[in-house]
Amino acid sequence: MLHALDLFFTFLHLVIIGFNMFGWIWPATRRAHLVTILLTGASWFVLGIWYGMGYCPITDWQWQVKEKLGEKNLPSSFIKYFGDKLTGLDLSPSLVNSITLITFLVALVLSCYFNFFHHRIKKN
Repeated sequence: MLHALDLFFTFLHLVIIGFNMFGWIWPATRRAHLVTILLTGASWFVLGIWYGMGYCPITDWQWQVKEKLGEKNLPSSFIKYFGDKLTGLDLSPSLVNSITLITFLVALVLSCYFNFFHHRIKKN
């Protein structure tokens, strides 16, 4: 059961990350993208006040599962964890966090542009 839950959280993470990065592209998903990117930002920066900047409840839950499965010394970031697994390297947490933040901000700006300005500019 714990292995299935771990796989579920990994899948959920990858879907949310992928959607946060690219959900602004398709007109049908732009509003949902804006909601998810704002919720992600709220988690990182508002919940982060109490739990540490970059806090993600999904990562918190997944790490609880992984610890029960015997994994130790888990990083604070799922993205770092997954990047390490994919590359076989020990990626710099500050580099991963910087790339993650830049990608988040670019996606947020694009989402705001396409949700609030693109249709106005296109009409003119």
